[in-house]
Amino acid sequence: MKRILFLLLALSLTSCEDFLSENVRGVISPNNFYNSDQEAIQAANGLYLGMSSGNLYDNWQGISAYTYFGTDEVMPNRLFGGLAPIMDYNLTETNYGNAYGIWQNLYAVVGDANSVIANVRENQKLSESIRNRVLGESYFLRALAYYHLTALWGDVPFYLEELPLDEVSNLGRSNVTEIRTKMIADLKTAEGLLPGSYSGPDIGHASKWAAKFLRARYHLWQKDWAAALDASKDIIDNSPHKLMPTYGSVFDVNNQFNDEAIFGFDFLKGVDAQVITDSFNPRLRDEPKVSSQRSAFAQALSERGEEFNGYGLAVPINDLIEKYPKDDLRYPWNIMDSYLGYDLRYSYFKKRTNFDFVESPRGNHGEWWITMRLAQVYLMAAEAANELGNTADAYQYVNRVRERAYSPAQPLSGLSQTQLRKALQDEYKWELAGESERRYDLIRWGILVETIKNTDFGIHKGNENIQPHMVKLPIPAEEIVLNPNLLESDPTNNGYR
Repeated sequence: MKRILFLLLALSLTSCEDFLSENVRGVISPNNFYNSDQEAIQAANGLYLGMSSGNLYDNWQGISAYTYFGTDEVMPNRLFGGLAPIMDYNLTETNYGNAYGIWQNLYAVVGDANSVIANVRENQKLSESIRNRVLGESYFLRALAYYHLTALWGDVPFYLEELPLDEVSNLGRSNVTEIRTKMIADLKTAEGLLPGSYSGPDIGHASKWAAKFLRARYHLWQKDWAAALDASKDIIDNSPHKLMPTYGSVFDVNNQFNDEAIFGFDFLKGVDAQVITDSFNPRLRDEPKVSSQRSAFAQALSERGEEFNGYGLAVPINDLIEKYPKDDLRYPWNIMDSYLGYDLRYSYFKKRTNFDFVESPRGNHGEWWITMRLAQVYLMAAEAANELGNTADAYQYVNRVRERAYSPAQPLSGLSQTQLRKALQDEYKWELAGESERRYDLIRWGILVETIKNTDFGIHKGNENIQPHMVKLPIPAEEIVLNPNLLESDPTNNGYR
């Protein structure tokens, strides 16, 4: 993370990347580490780095491939790698992207977090404040890893202790509800250990409000509406986070650590293993819609210190473009179909762009990738209140989000519980398009299959091919070869056999 000095690891390692390729417990011996506050902080920083690199939050082949591709929000503007089976919903144990890498990296975070917790929990060499903070961060990041594992695969191997690798490699799958219940308990513990805010070089670490946000998400999966509402209300009423005055200001590259942002991953330009190669474009990739205008468009970009040759992979799916309310003030920040007066070949998510090719070069641009923000908390509160039958509160929360989305205001009112549920599901889409966990939401609402069947997928065949069992991914074949016990509780591998 930009403001975390993870590169100061005073260890006999050949490089930071070598450190990341191993489990913390395999590199750092408790006998010669965890002897000071700084060493404990460095160990926790390694967890952040593990979560934000490799196959997780740093590129199109990571978690994002399974949270917004294959939904009613995002599509790729070209196919390569493992995107075709995701968009066409013809996944198998062997043909879907980098799922094995995601599985491995998430469990690396789990194993490393277990090790940090085991070595910090009773460590009297550390100050109480640092011990608490490192424990809280470790609980949070471990819970985040299990959050994705359970959302993607359902029942998965589950362990919370520092186990030998031969034991870990023989674990069977544990019940998803039991895992989530335990992670909720751990997040409650983390909330009591973590500070409410940070300043200076510590900005960007997980706060108690980030832990509470993640707990609210777990509660929504569990359909524990009362607990989800309580956690969301606490963030709204008591955290330092506030809605930004305008939608666009949330994504200002010069004010990324703004009042609305609760948590994200901070990428630093020019630092190995910390450069972001995400599927959203730092610069435009595609030519203008009228190819003969390319030279003039390139010149106009150059005069602004901008250029072509970005990634530009993730673009709004046709269905989102067609259905997005045109009078919504969020629309131009989510559907950008022209730039500098030139029509684009594809629409882009304007809120994710950064066309400055000096400060934001392809494959090496620094930014804080926001994954949790306050507007989503309002929507979670509205959803939970509606499910509890408390429509008055539900309107209060969702209309706070809609206040900055329409002028004049268009508050929701007079809807049945079922109608409001549908309106909220759409509001998640309009507010969080291309930045959240749309596929996860569709799964937990029980509407993924019907939504995909009724989405215009363009050239892709997902709406024709999707089947009920595809709400979960198959465990990768490579992992089953290494650990046949993964099939013990479910020989069908989530219905793919």
